[in-house]
Amino acid sequence: MKVTVILFLTITLISQGYSGSLSCKRRCGESYDPMNDCHCDSECQQNKDCCKDYKKQCGRRALTNVSDEEIKAVSETLYKLDHNRATASELVIDSQTLISSSQTGSKVDHSPSPLFKQVSSTLLAKPTFKALLNLLDNYNRMTGQAEDVPALEEQEQDAFLQATMVDTDVGKELYKFLNSKGVYSSQSEFVQDLKMMWFGLYSRANGQQDSSAFEHTFSGEIKNGKVSGFHNWVQFYLKEKEGLLNYYSHSFNGPWTSFPDVLGMQFEWDGYFKEVGSAFIGSSPEFDLAMYSLCYITRPGQRCYVSLGGQSLGIQTYTWDNSSYGDGKKFIGSAYPATP
Repeated sequence: MKVTVILFLTITLISQGYSGSLSCKRRCGESYDPMNDCHCDSECQQNKDCCKDYKKQCGRRALTNVSDEEIKAVSETLYKLDHNRATASELVIDSQTLISSSQTGSKVDHSPSPLFKQVSSTLLAKPTFKALLNLLDNYNRMTGQAEDVPALEEQEQDAFLQATMVDTDVGKELYKFLNSKGVYSSQSEFVQDLKMMWFGLYSRANGQQDSSAFEHTFSGEIKNGKVSGFHNWVQFYLKEKEGLLNYYSHSFNGPWTSFPDVLGMQFEWDGYFKEVGSAFIGSSPEFDLAMYSLCYITRPGQRCYVSLGGQSLGIQTYTWDNSSYGDGKKFIGSAYPATP
């Protein structure tokens, strides 16, 4: 009798699409279980141990009506429209020591000087930079501790989205492209979805509403004793200026001779280490938000290839699958320029 029941259950599971623990069907967002042969938790892409059908079963669907060539074309347009990017006179960096990829985890300070030598106050006084600065001090960097979002901070979120995505040519162009592809029917829908996608809270630890895509990507977090996220150059500059961040080295330097450039940096943030923290350098806040949003919406959870000033760059995004918003839409787990 027992053998018959087991056989019946096995046949039923197979008919429903299960293959032991090798499929993510009906497992998306589950807690990590080391006994599983492959995984479907929200961090399996970063840990590179997802089941083969993870993207099919769990990922936000890529837009099939957007080609790779169109992504490259619109990214070039966004690059050209980034009027608020830093000029050579507004931003001076000292990248110092370039290390190999095998040295990234060594925690050795190869660079005695700060990364940022000069940042113009005029640059940081521009409306989109000011809107970003207003947000960066809103977060508790420790995961597992719930975020409090009072009315003033929500107003700062709205002001940031207005300044970057409504009032700039970069934001207008991104909306124009996504509207032409049927993603959004109005600018208000576009802005509201970005607000949920970037600022909606979810839990990275202890079941607390402790994180958001914006906090993780732009501000940075501490998880399991390490720096997590932290892919924004303005935040890097601010913490370095405060004496809370020590730049160690870089393992990747993009081919650009003007801003925005891309660096893959090693650093210590107030006692916590980041092995590789890649970021655009010298870009405007609207450019960063637009590039990451473009790639997440068109190629969610994948390596998205853009073109900037004739140079190719990969941008990696991750979907957050433990929770969702709206009609099952996925929050952004992380987004950053991908280094080799």
